[in-house]
Amino acid sequence: MEKQEIDVVTGTATTGHQWDGIKELNTPLPRWWVWVFYATVVWSVLYWLVYPAWPLVSGYTRGLFGYSSRANVAAEITALHTLRGEKAVALASASLEEIEKNPALLAFARAQGKAAFGDNCAPCHGVGATGAKGYPNLNDDDWLWGGTLPAIYQTIQYGIRSGNPEARENQMPAFGKDGVLTRDQVLQVASFVRSLSGQAARPGADLGAGKKIFADNCAVCHGEDGKGNQELGAPNLTDRIYLRGSDEAAIIDIINNGGGGVMPAWTGRLDPATLKSLAVYVHTLGGGK
Repeated sequence: MEKQEIDVVTGTATTGHQWDGIKELNTPLPRWWVWVFYATVVWSVLYWLVYPAWPLVSGYTRGLFGYSSRANVAAEITALHTLRGEKAVALASASLEEIEKNPALLAFARAQGKAAFGDNCAPCHGVGATGAKGYPNLNDDDWLWGGTLPAIYQTIQYGIRSGNPEARENQMPAFGKDGVLTRDQVLQVASFVRSLSGQAARPGADLGAGKKIFADNCAVCHGEDGKGNQELGAPNLTDRIYLRGSDEAAIIDIINNGGGGVMPAWTGRLDPATLKSLAVYVHTLGGGK
């Protein structure tokens, strides 16, 4: 029998294998680790047999338990609809005004609307509906397209510049990029716009020239006094609630490049009762008129 070589540094026997002068020590894995490894192998085989696991050409193995997370979700949704029962039916059949006048329906609609808002609207408007740069705050009384209950409901149903035939449509022109205004004119009208809300104009700015440029190009949507027009989605420029910022750079950018955000149409994605609940919830956040 060949005698084992003992490593002089560690005192451990070697396996006899050697690579580039490096000898392999004979240090087997701990027995507990080996048994745990064997147990995981057995567990994986049992899991493959019991649960869906392997893809097939036109499907997948179903497993002995026939488990399906999709089926579980469908069952939970069915149970939820059953639980809502009569209130859901009453909500679907009631008008928006009737919902807000009925305390029980209003509470139910707000609860359902809050959940739907968190799932669908919060990624843009925030969990608390306070908005962000480019996304309106729904808690104040500053509305681009109107804050009445019917106006909110229409916006939720059809969206804004969403491609839906009933969507709200209007877009601010790119005055600078399209060559409608020169660079100097853009600076002048930007200073005038800032002055409308009491902000400081650029030093040396000709506010009279800016006012003339505004009257010729901007008043058709924003009004001669700059207080906006909700029928066109044109914001009020006399307050300091600006969707993309009220600093000079932000105003110059929007005058130069124009633009307008897109809100999806939720009709077809959400059921009618949920659409009503969302409208009622948003309207009662504190900013509805």
